[in-house]
Amino acid sequence: MNFEFPEELIALRDEFRGFVADHKPIELVRRGLDGQQPCDLALWKKTAELGWTGTTIAEAYGGTALGYELLCLVAEECGRTLVPLPFSSAVYLASEAIQLAGTEAQKQSYLPRIVAGAVATFALAEGPGDPDASDIKTAATAGSISGVKMPVLDADVGEFAVVAAREGSNVGLYLVDLRGPGVERQGLESLDPSRSLSKVTFKDAPAERLGEGKGDWSVIRAILERAAILLSFEQLGGAQACLDMATEYAKQRYAFGRPIGSFQAIKHRLADVYVAVELARANAYYGAWAISAGAADLAIAAASTRVCATAAFEFASKENIQVHGGVGCTWEYDCHLYYRRSKLLGLMLGGPSYWKNYLIDQLEASDAGKS
Repeated sequence: MNFEFPEELIALRDEFRGFVADHKPIELVRRGLDGQQPCDLALWKKTAELGWTGTTIAEAYGGTALGYELLCLVAEECGRTLVPLPFSSAVYLASEAIQLAGTEAQKQSYLPRIVAGAVATFALAEGPGDPDASDIKTAATAGSISGVKMPVLDADVGEFAVVAAREGSNVGLYLVDLRGPGVERQGLESLDPSRSLSKVTFKDAPAERLGEGKGDWSVIRAILERAAILLSFEQLGGAQACLDMATEYAKQRYAFGRPIGSFQAIKHRLADVYVAVELARANAYYGAWAISAGAADLAIAAASTRVCATAAFEFASKENIQVHGGVGCTWEYDCHLYYRRSKLLGLMLGGPSYWKNYLIDQLEASDAGKS
């Protein structure tokens, strides 16, 4: 059985890789670290013009409908290059939320905007901690919402957001214009300034309920599961980039008259990273299949993929610094850029312990269903 991606998807991945490389992504990342706007809106518009923002969106809404497998490969390239484009906020989260829960009218209204390059985001968290329905305090009443969301990714340049809010005992999703009345945005400092985070305050901000009926937390969990798989491919790409950087440096750096890669201590480090990356890759491919096929065990695939990818990227980014030695800690080298991104991605959608417990719960539920 061949678990590799089809050749036509690899060709499209290579096309996206070339597109990103032409725009020197590391320079864009460092621009964010220097205090400038990290998200290049002009590049995002070009990305949209080429159809990458509509990969999983049906043609009826302006998308290309090329599927989740291609989006997974695009996500891997985003992680490998660190290009600061709002795929995770606009495509993995906001788009998925509208496709899963929106009415036909809402899909017709909002999905074409995302395809055209509108920056959308998903506002769930209300402070530190893992996703939990009991933590949602933002209130929805009579067509408006009030509350505070933080951190919210790419909210500083966002046009609209899908916001989790409570109406009585139910938690639902609401569409809010971030440029409309009753919305205040304040930037937050983070370890990775190349991706912007904001505190968003809603004060009777006009809001439109996403979908029909009350809805429940299960819809939000479904969105997080899909986003977890896509985000895991970003982590996989970052981990592979760290392994490649460390390996290349170990071949070029000489000590005592020989490449440091010839020393056993360095070989062992690189071998350990390779094993972690390949384990993450195996789980990520399982996740890509599950999300593409709409598999019954999607939740298990999402959790296992997320756990392995988070561990691999954090481990690879640390070992990359160690292999580089003293220069690995300097501003001029790119090692710290990947370490910063590993920390940011590792806490998005819930930290490692959340997804480990999530995996255990899903496995127990699966076993109970079989007995």
